[in-house]
Amino acid sequence: MIEHLDGAVIPTGFDVPVEPLRRAAHFTGDPGCIAEARSFAAHFVDQLRTEWCARIGERASGEVMLVVSELVTNADRHSNGPYILELEGTDNTVAVCVYDSSDALPLRFPKDPERVGRHGLEIVHALAAEVTAERVPVGKRVRALLRLGD
Repeated sequence: MIEHLDGAVIPTGFDVPVEPLRRAAHFTGDPGCIAEARSFAAHFVDQLRTEWCARIGERASGEVMLVVSELVTNADRHSNGPYILELEGTDNTVAVCVYDSSDALPLRFPKDPERVGRHGLEIVHALAAEVTAERVPVGKRVRALLRLGD
């Protein structure tokens, strides 16, 4: 920003934050948690638009919501306890991380249009630039990095 002597502030286009926007939420696994996680992610995307001046279209926003849904649903179904959703973003990327108490790494099944269900990681891999899963002291962490460009 450039401040003039009369106190006026003129945006220069270089006024984006340096640190990525980071937010995390804890979910118990009770009914409604997946919807709460999606709402949390929608608010996060709105914050990126406001605080980072990120140009996030409806498609990219929908992809973030879908990845959050898939990863949180997996944590909800396959862990024996609560889980944490952690989001980190800038004007061009969003990282979606889910921590849960199970140390069993998720399985990505081969494409099979005849299979009913178990397409979650297949969807996440199709949308994300990178997907990682690792064991951590409390269980596991699954991370998907999405690029927000057109």
